Amino acid sequence: MVRVTDHRLLGVKIGTASLAELCAAAQNVFANRRGPFVFACANPHSLVLSRTDTQFRSALEAADVVVADGVGCVWGAKLAGVPVGPRITGSDFFVSVMRTLNESGGRAFFFGSSDAVLDKLTARVHANFPRVATQSLSPPFRPWSDEENERMLAKIRSFEPDVLWVGMTAPKQEKWVADNASRLSTPLIGSIGAVFDYYAGVTRRAPKWICDLGFEWLYRLPREPKRLWKRTFVSAPLFFWHVLRERLLR
Repeated sequence: MVRVTDHRLLGVKIGTASLAELCAAAQNVFANRRGPFVFACANPHSLVLSRTDTQFRSALEAADVVVADGVGCVWGAKLAGVPVGPRITGSDFFVSVMRTLNESGGRAFFFGSSDAVLDKLTARVHANFPRVATQSLSPPFRPWSDEENERMLAKIRSFEPDVLWVGMTAPKQEKWVADNASRLSTPLIGSIGAVFDYYAGVTRRAPKWICDLGFEWLYRLPREPKRLWKRTFVSAPLFFWHVLRERLLR
């Protein structure tokens, strides 16, 4: 199994590898059919949640790499004096891995979101990565039974994907991956949340120059207030308070 160097921010390991290094790790597990190599993202909201949700914290700990997705993680790491890697978004990793699969002719499974989003997502994937075979599944928008979960796992296993992309909200997606990764023979499993909506064109990403400045959160807030207000006005201040406290205590 591939492992990458990491340091801890609020007790959660954050990888220091570059996007190129992570893609090389992905190529290795594809070539050798090893794994699962589990990829997860961290932002201030998820790190705050992990302080009180022990199952979520364990799921992040079980991942092979957790990247600093939110720019707040990068700022917080600097404040804490923790040398984390560069900001790598779920979208960055997704596109890079899909390019790699397209070169070799791989297989990708999309698990999560709605049928409407999955239809748009796979249509764009087929246009941009024509050599990647795909299959998708939208799980119930409610807690599902063990029997339902087993049927969904059976469908994923039968497709034999090189990569399983999981697009649910955190911490639901990370917990599901931690509980089920060992029951799949998939080399790479990536929890990438809202990337399904972005790549499908259902939710617009901020222009690149706004992302480069670190203000994507400000662009998204008025467009997704119901989902993001708590992250912005509750989790973000708590995150920086805990980071500052950690720095002072150390």
